[in-house]
Amino acid sequence: MTRGKLTLLFAVLSVLTVNAQDERFTEFLNDYVMKNASVSFVVAEAGSGNMVWSFNPDLNLIPASTLKLVTSATAIELLGPRYTFRTKIAYTGILNKRSGVLDGDLVIKGGGDPCLGSDYFSYHYGDFIGSWAEAAKNAGIKKIRGRVISDDSYYDYEPAAPRWMWEDMGVSYGAGVYGLSVFDNTCSISVRFAPGSPEAEITGTTPELPQFSFTSRLKRDAGRDNWYVYSVPYSNSGWLSGTIVTDTSACTLDGSIPDPPLLAATMLSKRLIDEGIKVAGMPSTVRIEKGISVNESTLLTETVSPLLSQITDRLNRESINLYAEHYVKELGKQFRGTGSTTEGLKVIREFLAGTGTDTTTLFLEDGSGLSARNGISAAALTKLLVYMKNKGSHFQEFYSSLPEGGGTRSTYFTDPLFESNLKTKSGSMTRVRCYAGYFTTQAGNDLVFCILVNNFRGSSPYIINNIEAVLKDFILYK
Repeated sequence: MTRGKLTLLFAVLSVLTVNAQDERFTEFLNDYVMKNASVSFVVAEAGSGNMVWSFNPDLNLIPASTLKLVTSATAIELLGPRYTFRTKIAYTGILNKRSGVLDGDLVIKGGGDPCLGSDYFSYHYGDFIGSWAEAAKNAGIKKIRGRVISDDSYYDYEPAAPRWMWEDMGVSYGAGVYGLSVFDNTCSISVRFAPGSPEAEITGTTPELPQFSFTSRLKRDAGRDNWYVYSVPYSNSGWLSGTIVTDTSACTLDGSIPDPPLLAATMLSKRLIDEGIKVAGMPSTVRIEKGISVNESTLLTETVSPLLSQITDRLNRESINLYAEHYVKELGKQFRGTGSTTEGLKVIREFLAGTGTDTTTLFLEDGSGLSARNGISAAALTKLLVYMKNKGSHFQEFYSSLPEGGGTRSTYFTDPLFESNLKTKSGSMTRVRCYAGYFTTQAGNDLVFCILVNNFRGSSPYIINNIEAVLKDFILYK
């Protein structure tokens, strides 16, 4: 076959491929569930960044958890994959070595560790409260005339991002960020339904929250789960509301811990007493005890977090909002001197600007995507993914943190065509479904993509199946 005929053949095949993909995507857009929807969609070459397909590429839409790509990429590039957080145990005042009396306080100095005591890293931390108590005993402390106090001043005292919704802050995925976080700042709330009673009663929490109380307005319903935990950071009471579907008399709900620094101080104080060390004062925090100084202290021990690359792996695979928000504040702390959401987002914007993204058109309210006021385009997210692959210093750690297939705990994208071929971060909230990541076509072409869909009608599974069909065409024909 002559070179001219080959060129003509490739041109024809290219047109047929584009027409096939155009037809599939047009069907997707014309579906009745998309009547009032907005879509931003980009597929680009992973090497050059050249777009091979786009639809409303610069339209800003709610990204939900795909925004974690921005936060985790910034953190792993600027802080480095081997970065760690440190929680220190120290004491203030004077320790009489002969009598074992500490004329001062035992201090837990928070260092911004996002996963201290997390079930995801139980193998790493073990009985960390016990190890702290053991360090006090090894130092010869037998009596504390002061108290156990948590120094939670490492970050600001605004645990929740300003644009979060009230209904999100009491549940586990809306847990706030503190200079001293513990147990993912979440608790299990146990409830039971007495025979003949439509309303649940609360039987306890794990961990126990002695300074906090819940009341219940939760009812059993045969229809669907629609329950909320209403509480806010630093409060001392909250309530359960809505309905829950359950076939048993008892169940648990996941809520957020209102004051993790105070909980940590309380748990250590109790552990010390159980170990025979007398503690005179009640546990407290630097935030509560305004004006107290714990800067002049003697170090007893410290607890070091897993590597940032390991935390990032859990962040993206499990889509943990708390870890992303910790990253934001840590970036602000390290690069602008203040551990706040506002300063951390400035660092993220600067990083994005370095990738060639026009950040003046973006709306960034947090690092996890929980806020419905975030706005970013498919073009911006694909540009970040291209940058990480070609210029990122730690691309492999970033890439390996992304879930395979359809994202966090997904039952979608199970076609063998996607197996070991699709690395993607998903994002979802009410009427929002988004995906972004990397894939390789059957022809061996490495591509990046992002599709953001907002305000669709109907069910999420229906939308996901359509997105899956669109991506499958690119894998087959590009």
